[in-house]
Amino acid sequence: LFWLCCGGAMQGLIVNGFINVVITTIERRFGLRSRQTGLVASGYDIASFVCLVPVTYFGGRVGASKPKIVAWGVILMGIGSLTFALPHFLVSSYRATMSESNVCQSGDANVTTYESCSHNSHSDSFVEQENLSWTVWLFFLAQLLHGAGASPLFTLGVTYIDENVSKKMSSVYLGIYYTMAIIGPAVGYVLGGQLLLIYTEFMTVDASELGFTSSSKVWIGAWWIGFVFAAVACILLSIPIFGYPPSLPGAEQLQQQKVSEAYNADGKNTEQSFTKIKELPYALISLLKNPTFSFLNLAGATEGLVIAGFAAFLPKQIENQFSISPVWSALLMGLITVPAGGGGTFLGGYLIKKWNLNCAQIIKMCLIMTLISACFTSCFLLSCPNLGFAGVTAKYQATKLKTGIGELTNQTDGIEFSYLGTELKSACNMECGCSKLNYEPICGADGILYYSPCFAGCQAEYMSNIKTYSNCSCIEKTTSFNANLVPEATNTMCESTCQYLPYFVGLCFVLMLFTFLSTMPALSATLRCVHDDQRSFALGIQWIKVRLLGTIPAPMIFGTLIDDTCILWQETCDQDGGGVGACLIYDNNNMSRYMWLLALVGKTLSVTFFFGALWFYIPPKQSTINGENAQAVNNSADITTVATVEAE
Repeated sequence: LFWLCCGGAMQGLIVNGFINVVITTIERRFGLRSRQTGLVASGYDIASFVCLVPVTYFGGRVGASKPKIVAWGVILMGIGSLTFALPHFLVSSYRATMSESNVCQSGDANVTTYESCSHNSHSDSFVEQENLSWTVWLFFLAQLLHGAGASPLFTLGVTYIDENVSKKMSSVYLGIYYTMAIIGPAVGYVLGGQLLLIYTEFMTVDASELGFTSSSKVWIGAWWIGFVFAAVACILLSIPIFGYPPSLPGAEQLQQQKVSEAYNADGKNTEQSFTKIKELPYALISLLKNPTFSFLNLAGATEGLVIAGFAAFLPKQIENQFSISPVWSALLMGLITVPAGGGGTFLGGYLIKKWNLNCAQIIKMCLIMTLISACFTSCFLLSCPNLGFAGVTAKYQATKLKTGIGELTNQTDGIEFSYLGTELKSACNMECGCSKLNYEPICGADGILYYSPCFAGCQAEYMSNIKTYSNCSCIEKTTSFNANLVPEATNTMCESTCQYLPYFVGLCFVLMLFTFLSTMPALSATLRCVHDDQRSFALGIQWIKVRLLGTIPAPMIFGTLIDDTCILWQETCDQDGGGVGACLIYDNNNMSRYMWLLALVGKTLSVTFFFGALWFYIPPKQSTINGENAQAVNNSADITTVATVEAE
């Protein structure tokens, strides 16, 4: 149990911890869109989908060594982690500030205004910019390796535990196992967030000399370190797992004591043993004729869709909605996941044992918990106003730009944060020769973000702990914030005045708690409603359905909808001309609304499918199940909806 717990924790640490934390960072570093990183996230489930049938069918055959298959899978996960870190070493070093000076050059007679992909741009370093979009396929390959390597852990690993412990202790052991699988992502969120405080090029660049901190939009943390560590840990972890036998002493006697609760429409004992390849279709048909099994699979798919989508993009949602750094967002996710995810998973398994629930009662429990969690999807309706971003969500203020040819003015009345546009040009920066390729957002003393010091009209730059700018023509000297305000800006993010973050965290905690309270019971019911000799295969079939209908499309659906909320895209320049990179600014209202609709629809479908599973369930007609046998049956608790746990 200990080594399998370590394997489950490593899977969660890598796939659902580190990767979800660095999604936003690698989008900015390599100029990727959310739909592209959504494809990367789906790679894990695509590989699992392909590998599940052969792994569960052949690994579940008599005489197969489940521990050895699991150990090889852990090694494959390590190779995948190393592959995920490769783009850092294959591309040129990251340069946070692409030009030596990104201030207004209004006095330069040779300045060409608003250059993009031009050899005449005043930032020569942008004449040819490296196109890094190819890295998405390397990330995708790494996720394929992760998915293939993890598929034995939550199928063969689970059945190996179940086969070698008593029915009474099954729920306790598996509760511990899946609690570790939840703690893994939580540790990944916290550790991954802390690694983002380290500058990505820390081995060659002194971060203290950059002129900005980790709170800046141009900061790229050391996202790759965690994957190198995970690769080494996986290789070492596989060694003790190789040493376990196909079955532990006493396992055969334990299996003989277990009583079936499989779905039985006609009351007859229909248990068969499918051990040959030619019998695979018959084994599949036997499972598909079980409506309770099918509805539980569909419920797992909709739960998997919701959790996989939010596992990948909830940190981005929190980061953009509440204007906090990726580090703080990752820390919040970790703080929510440990007590809500881990505690809910363990408590769900404990309640089955505590209340001696049978199969029908377990399904009722899943139905009630999912219905309660659906009510708390309203947390996503807590939307913060967009931060003021000059030319995008706020108009430029009353400004004057003094040049050698006269004065240009741009008058507006007040800050209009409801304004949506992409007009970065203004009279105050018209002759500065600013380039959209030089994205270096700064926070003005008026509380508004500017695309760069140049677009803020700043003509002087000086260093303290961070870069500070003065003589900024686009920042109004007298504003509604402070009548004595001096026009200057710093290389930091503006702080949001939105107070919804504590309420969002509280509601999200309850939503996650009740979601994971149903995960241990969900596949406990699934494996109780099938015959013992079909458990490994049934688990593989369920994983296929969950991935095909839920966790594979989920990140791509979420990523596409998040891209649709983008109101300002990064401009790129390479040998093929201009292009579009990562999203720089999202519309908070639309993002919040899309996330709520996805969560509500998914939870509503889950409630419907759990109800269908309960409605069609027919228990076996065995008059001998009473007294001690009934107690043994009721204490039999198996496993959680693996795709749901794993997505988190």
